[in-house]
Amino acid sequence: MLADELDYLLGVDTHRDEHVLAVVTAPAGAVVAGSRVAASRRGYQEALCFAERYAAGRRVWAIEGTGSYGAGLARFLAERGEVVLELSRTARAERRLAGKDDALDAVRTARAALASETLALPRAGERREALRLLLAARRSAVDVRRQALGQLRAVIVTSPDPLRDELRRLPLGQLLDRCSRLRRTHSTADHLATRVVLRSLARRVQAATAEAEELEREILAQVGALAPALLDEPGVGPIVAAQLIVAWSHRGRLRSEACFARLAGVAPLPAASGQTVRHRLSRGGDRQLNRALHTIVLHRRQHDPATRDYIARRVAEGKSRRDATRLLKRYLARRLYRLLQNQEPLMA
Repeated sequence: MLADELDYLLGVDTHRDEHVLAVVTAPAGAVVAGSRVAASRRGYQEALCFAERYAAGRRVWAIEGTGSYGAGLARFLAERGEVVLELSRTARAERRLAGKDDALDAVRTARAALASETLALPRAGERREALRLLLAARRSAVDVRRQALGQLRAVIVTSPDPLRDELRRLPLGQLLDRCSRLRRTHSTADHLATRVVLRSLARRVQAATAEAEELEREILAQVGALAPALLDEPGVGPIVAAQLIVAWSHRGRLRSEACFARLAGVAPLPAASGQTVRHRLSRGGDRQLNRALHTIVLHRRQHDPATRDYIARRVAEGKSRRDATRLLKRYLARRLYRLLQNQEPLMA
């Protein structure tokens, strides 16, 4: 346990303009002091001075949002030899029951770190950060495309009969091309508006598609430089591989493959009651990483004979298909973690 190795733990609740700090003792978790600092280099220096005054000794920083508002503070502290741990946001139900303000959140962050067994170091490396940004931008482009495409199909349903009959017969590519070339005609106001909206939505879909494809090519290049062996795994494409790399980040971020499985939300949790003994998957962790593993499983269940045989064997042993899938995800987490760990050291 982390509490057995420390004297103090500093919890940080991060925000855009300021960060709230709390010092608690280990292992008791008693609050020693609290402070507020600006989210700037001067504020970071004040935070370090605060720690040296109230937490002199073996200390660790537990910071929420090391990938967003807390990124600057985490980098500043790491450059000065401080140990920084990444902590996910406290569960909403717990905040609702125990009260909510910034000082309470900072204390809650520190105490949660004391009780946790699966803390991770913050992500590191310029290439990893580049991948994270590329993934976020592509996800945004895909969301825009999906939303615009849904709106376009909804407009077609209520469009004038001749236009609707023409457009409903077209496959997607031809539909977008046809709608993007619709002209403004001298017609009624609603017909004119329909044509203008269809053209606008079609061009938006085309632009978002081109943007997503460009970002995916860049992601593929980054993945090929960092962990090319991932792309040889069945069901692992550039987007899934990039998400795996971003979550794993670097050697030493996670203590073991069990921690990686817990981060991915695929570590088995007891769900027994009475004479029923079973396990279920965690609903916590990094949900994007969990989604990546689920994508791999879906692909392998459809295209990989070995995966289909494995599931059939587990079902024959009395497992449900859901339990067989849970076991498969746990195996995948172990396999992919070891694959990432065994990659040759690369430049960040």
